[in-house]
Amino acid sequence: MEQYLDYIGGPAGALALTGAAAASAYYLASRPTPRAPLVPLDTQSVELPGPDMVRVSKFYKEAREGKFVSFLHSDARTLYDTFRRGAKESNNGPCLGWRETPTKPYQWLHYNEALLRAKNLGSGLVTLGLAPGAKSFVGIYSVNCPEWVLTEQAAYTYSMVLVPLYDTLGPDATAFIIKEAEISVVVCEDDNKANLLLEKAPRCLKKIVVIKAVKPATMTRAKNRFVDILTLDDVEKMGAAKGHPEVPPSKDDLCTVCYTSGTTGNPKGVMLSHENVVASMSAVMMQMGDQRPNATDVLISYLPLAHMLERCCQNAMYSAGGAVGFFTGDMHRLTDDFKALRPTVMPAVPRVLNRIYDKVMAEASSSFLKRLTLSLALSAKEGEIRRGILRNNSFWDVLVFRKVQDALGGRVRLMVVGSAPISGSVLSFIRCAAGCLVMEGYGQTECTAPITLTVQGDHVPEHVGPPVACCCVKLVDVPEMEYMAANGQGEVCVKGTNVFQGYFKNPEQTAEVKDNQGWHHTGDIGMWLPNGTLKIIDRKKHIFKLSQGEYIVPDKIEMVYARSQYVHQVFVHGESLKSCVVAVVVPDVDVIKCWATENNIAGTLSVLCNNSQVKQLILEDMLSWGREAGLKYYEQVKDIYLHPDPFSVQNHLLTPTLKSKRPQLKAYFKPQIEDMYVKLA
Repeated sequence: MEQYLDYIGGPAGALALTGAAAASAYYLASRPTPRAPLVPLDTQSVELPGPDMVRVSKFYKEAREGKFVSFLHSDARTLYDTFRRGAKESNNGPCLGWRETPTKPYQWLHYNEALLRAKNLGSGLVTLGLAPGAKSFVGIYSVNCPEWVLTEQAAYTYSMVLVPLYDTLGPDATAFIIKEAEISVVVCEDDNKANLLLEKAPRCLKKIVVIKAVKPATMTRAKNRFVDILTLDDVEKMGAAKGHPEVPPSKDDLCTVCYTSGTTGNPKGVMLSHENVVASMSAVMMQMGDQRPNATDVLISYLPLAHMLERCCQNAMYSAGGAVGFFTGDMHRLTDDFKALRPTVMPAVPRVLNRIYDKVMAEASSSFLKRLTLSLALSAKEGEIRRGILRNNSFWDVLVFRKVQDALGGRVRLMVVGSAPISGSVLSFIRCAAGCLVMEGYGQTECTAPITLTVQGDHVPEHVGPPVACCCVKLVDVPEMEYMAANGQGEVCVKGTNVFQGYFKNPEQTAEVKDNQGWHHTGDIGMWLPNGTLKIIDRKKHIFKLSQGEYIVPDKIEMVYARSQYVHQVFVHGESLKSCVVAVVVPDVDVIKCWATENNIAGTLSVLCNNSQVKQLILEDMLSWGREAGLKYYEQVKDIYLHPDPFSVQNHLLTPTLKSKRPQLKAYFKPQIEDMYVKLA
């Protein structure tokens, strides 16, 4: 997304400096009528009577009686039903869109054709030997594409369970999942992924159904491992010929097992029922009010479908009869896909939005004129947002933010942000620059994605909104961290129709996070704000105590230091026998090389990592961010080691969901950590 960088300059830039007063007058004179918030913003959730101080949504009256949303429409209580309801709502409108190449326009599969192909594919899977019902597990290993959704609906048409696989799992974890779930059939994208499956294929894997053609050598390799390879087209034809009658699921049937990986051990399979997913997306749509997706909307799919944020967003679109267009698979060409598709709804993660924010801010910093113009624009737009005005057609939109909006296709009206915390400055900037409704959610796979969601009309960042209508939330004491529920702080616990059934074949780990009253203990530390919204302030796990008795939460410190422009990745470490913390930092190669060039310092990144000036620059900037964020003196690192190579799944330092593997990082950098502590002694 480079096109939005040169967003101010030339005649427009001169106009900003010479006509700022006139521009402001025009802007204020042309402002539209503010939109009334859905609920009073001073009380966004309701506290139920009782000692637990449980909070529920204000959007669902029955929530006060301990009831939770399970569906929006009585004829759509499973994902089988919601897709068919969407077909009616859209009047057989466009459903699944794709581009053959980055230069071609989008082409569309309409709802009725998608339903027919899904039925044929499901019938084909039955023909291959899978019995209809929730005891049959179907693997899917592919990037986002229409065939992914067709496979999902094929499974639901015959009450089967979908198990997504994804690249970052690696061969060992993939083989573990296939073996544990006893998956005999995997629908696979291409030759490369087929070979990854075959690398350590368990004996239970009998058939691979490929979306794209594979090489003869791969066919031979599969045959030698007693695995049959068929094409998706052939399985669809096989199913059409047999015409097995559909076996729709019930709301209580499993619909998917989503494997998530912790920092140690094998992946855990989160079991989610049809009711879990339908309840989750129904509650979110209820909270969106008149801004919820409808049959005229188009969503762009680029976040991994293997994760529940994207799955829930897409299934919500299908239930409303909306269309979903898939990116071409290359994140570097994502802007081209946005421009070709022109979506109206966009799921987003902080990583994508941070990139937009950082690029725009870097460009603005190149001149006083650009900084001034951007400051004026943000001030004016933030003023409108505070009054409930959302638009993308103001003077400042035309002058400053148009290229940001065009890079997103020019039509985005709704953005849902999740998966990780986002800073208040970035969220406020995106609301101004995109000129659309931006809602931030908090959730977990175990809660089928959303637990809380911000309310339209609430412009204040740094919180994640009130509980959604499918669950209730309470905070419980964490005395070792001095968080007490009586003070409105504690571990976030969730109960409702979105809470998972348990970890697949793993009752011990299920019991660790889900108590006998049905409360899921998230491990996140939250705080209730006066307006009834939740703010995530800490993480219960990964806590260590320093020698002076102070508790350290490295995740929190790393989030602060990651805001430094010089930091690409950071691992904060401390020990109970030491009085301070240290860090391993992977510098941002582009920023550091640019700084080095400007300061006449030559060398590769490896050379620069050993340069004392570079180290001092990064350390001082990190400490500055720490002071700004209010880190206590003992939370600030006392020394850093610069490492040129990023932490990755491939070098076993990150989980498949890109979280730090702390034990492995500690072991990997043991010599450097020991050396830092020796120097600090």
